[in-house]
This record gives sequence, structure tokens and C-alpha cells, in this order.
Amino acid sequence: MRHPRPPQPPSPDRSAEVRRRFAEEARSERPDLATLCLLVGAEADGALDEPALDAAQVELDRLAGELPFRPGTPRAWAEALRDLLGGRYGFHGVTADYQRLESSLLHEVLRRRRGLPIMLSVVWLEVARRAGAPVYGVALPGHFVVGFGTEGGGTAAERVLVDPFDGGRLLSGRDAETLVAGATGAELRESMLEPAAPLEVVSRVLNNIRAWAAGRPEQSAVGLWAIELALLLPAHAARLRYERARLLVQRGEFSAGAGELEAYAEVVGAVDRAVAEEVRGEARAARAMLN
Repeated sequence: MRHPRPPQPPSPDRSAEVRRRFAEEARSERPDLATLCLLVGAEADGALDEPALDAAQVELDRLAGELPFRPGTPRAWAEALRDLLGGRYGFHGVTADYQRLESSLLHEVLRRRRGLPIMLSVVWLEVARRAGAPVYGVALPGHFVVGFGTEGGGTAAERVLVDPFDGGRLLSGRDAETLVAGATGAELRESMLEPAAPLEVVSRVLNNIRAWAAGRPEQSAVGLWAIELALLLPAHAARLRYERARLLVQRGEFSAGAGELEAYAEVVGAVDRAVAEEVRGEARAARAMLN
């Protein structure tokens, strides 16, 4: 069986347009999760042009149209999504999916019906939302799941958790505790069940892509655009700028990286002079590489 080629980056002009739209959507009053995730995909894959973006949205609409009309209770909604997406269409994840960039790209998850927990959860969220379900994402430590019913609270009858990575399996309280304990060794806290906002979800998706690229030096370009998209989000960690600077140096862009390191040192110097001096030392070392 012939495997499709890995995603190839878009042209510089296309990338600039994708980033402009990503920043605009991220700063809108109600950021659209599917649109943001698809724009992440367009930065990864130059083949994801405008018709392909539209086709992915149409596919989400089509799947939503196959759900029963207003199933009723949160549990009924959860079962309907499980039967449709996990059952009829076979959306699920396996351990090997963590090794593929495509597992973090929404258009590829829709095509392959495989992906990371968070991206499969995006499919569940977007299909359920289009059908009118009371649905929200739950960013458990190390494993993203989906909630139906009362956001962040309520009784067992009012809130149902499902695991899209496991085909939409309905989770008991003990199941959720086991997921958290397996990821962190900690106990499940009520605060972990709070709904995740769209920008939080997108930030976590980009973190996953950065982590994937960090272990693959030959994929430093992927790590760079993932950082640069994260920097377009309204709220981001200042340390991302330091991470970007170091990645530029690693890629041999010594002058640009040194300039970024110096700029970061100015910012961090207001709170920690020792760290600022260490960063300035990194900048001097980077500039020395130009000689």
C-alpha cells in the first residue's frame, strides 16, 4: 500500500495569508475552534488550499447532519456521538499516532479518522456543537476528553465525560481518575473538569506540535512555525520568544537568533538579572558563530 507523502509547507505568500487569518480569528470576539485548527493545518500543509479548507468544514457539517435530532440528555448525546463517530466512522487513536505530525492536523484527522486525543476531541466538539449538543472540551493533564452537559460541574446525571481517543467511550468518575493518575500521578481535582476555551485548545495543539518537532532536529522548521503561530495568540508565555530565539540559532540563523535573545534578555532583566545575563551570554556566543 502506497503511503501519502508527508505534509509539505506552503509558499511564503500563502503562509503570510494563513498567519494573518489565524491572528484575526484568534483575536475575534468568539474564536472558532475548527477554523483555527484548520489554519494550523494550512501552515503545515501547502496542499490545504481554500477549497480544501471549505471541504473540511463541510465534512464536519455532514457528520453533524447524521446525528439524531436532539437526543435529549447529556448521556444520550454522548452515546449518539460515540455510535456515529467511534462506531460507524471508526474515529479513534492508537499509540503510534503520537509519532505522526498528521495526528495534530484537523484535516488529516478527518481524512484518516485517527489522531491525538485532543484532535479527536476537536472532531467530537465541532460535530456535536453543530448539532446543538451541550458540549465542551476538558483538558485533563496528559489526556484531552470531551464533556456533555453542565460545564465544569453538576451531578453525574448532568455531566458525562467521553474519551474520543478510545472511540468515544463513556468515562466513569474512576476512569477519569485513572487517566489523570496515569499521566501525572496526581489525584483528579474538580478544577481539572473546567471547560477549555478554544484558544486554550489551540495553544495545547501547538504545544503538541512543538514537542513532536523538538525530538526531530530535521523538523526544526515545523517547530519554528508552531512557535510563531503560538506567539500570535492573544495570551502566550514570554518564554516562547526565548524558545524561538534558540531555535533560530540551532537552525544556523545566528544573527536573527542573537537579536531575539538580546530582546528577550531586556524583558526578563526587569525581574531576574542573573537569567538576563545568561541569555546575553547565549546571544554573544551566537554572534561569535558568524566569525
